[in-house]
Amino acid sequence: MAKQPSRKQSRDPEQRRTDDLNRALEQITKDFGKGAIMRLGDDDAVLNVSAVPTGALALDIALGIGGIPRGRVTEIYGPESAGKSTLAQHIIAESQRLGGTTAYIDVEHALEPEYASQCGINVDELLISQPDTGEQALEICEALIRSNALDVVVVDSVAALVPRAEIEGDMGDSLPGLQARLMSQALRKLTGAVARSNTALVFINQLREKVGVVFGNPETTPGGRALKFYSSVRIDIRRIESLKQGPNVIGNRVRCKVVKNKTAPPFRQAEFEIMFTPEEHGISRTGNILDLAVEYEIVKKLGAYYSLGDQRLGQGREAAKAYLREHADVAADIETAVRSAAGIPDPDASQAVAEAEALTSGSTPSGSPPSGDQPSASGELPLDA
Repeated sequence: MAKQPSRKQSRDPEQRRTDDLNRALEQITKDFGKGAIMRLGDDDAVLNVSAVPTGALALDIALGIGGIPRGRVTEIYGPESAGKSTLAQHIIAESQRLGGTTAYIDVEHALEPEYASQCGINVDELLISQPDTGEQALEICEALIRSNALDVVVVDSVAALVPRAEIEGDMGDSLPGLQARLMSQALRKLTGAVARSNTALVFINQLREKVGVVFGNPETTPGGRALKFYSSVRIDIRRIESLKQGPNVIGNRVRCKVVKNKTAPPFRQAEFEIMFTPEEHGISRTGNILDLAVEYEIVKKLGAYYSLGDQRLGQGREAAKAYLREHADVAADIETAVRSAAGIPDPDASQAVAEAEALTSGSTPSGSPPSGDQPSASGELPLDA
């Protein structure tokens, strides 16, 4: 009887699993495109979160990454006249200063161009929309994000997103849960597009009170719970003090609490001033730098005098702030020292590095993927409840 040929030795089980996995990865890439799945250690897997500065250095430090995260959803909420819109406008101004393109979806129809300009916004370059319904606002928001050309989009505010059915109905009609369903469906569609386009999406929200709450905090935010889940960062901003000069109120001191943060440790707090004087409008940059410099012992405070080494900045806080306004180079040096002490990157330096890397690699400087890689925005979204 002829000898049977020996059977080929079976492959190593681990090698077989590796080959099967590689075939599966190749098939996924073929079916869904490059980047649909990748190893976290690959050079192409750019998952490090970049940030857009808020204009308040103390808040940038509290957020842990130097600002609000790009490619994520951020919610800013608080009581009336706390500084929510002012903070959002400073985020837009900082993005524009770094060369970004921004949009403001003014659902409340309350944007004041002159005040926005005083906060540092280039109003000529700002994209603004004042939609009539909540569905229209969110459709415009999605179209802008899917264009891959926006760095920051602000929606002001969630509470003003009125569903079309409510507008077309009569006063007094009971339509429970309509706005919550609208937000839930919209966020399911927006989250992926926000991540792919590397856009910072900011929702401003108001406060309401739950009826019948005896124990605990009765405050809640309108729009349902979806935004709480989808937000990577939630900032609670409150006015804690009115700043007076004689009988006149010249500003507010506000406290921001980072109640949720997926990019750094949460529950950090930051305080800064929002001024209404001819010298300063919006967030006081010099006041914020001065307070942090004293906290990090970069500037010495002896009695009423502020000193930077042997250099006297002024007697009294307002005099020291005025000195920093007049000597921008000194303020910039102090800010750099504060950022170094706090471990927060300088956005100008980070932008320069990103642009240099983009020129070397031939990619887009903003870090967003090329517009051809993403599908175009669909027509009308079925957001009706």
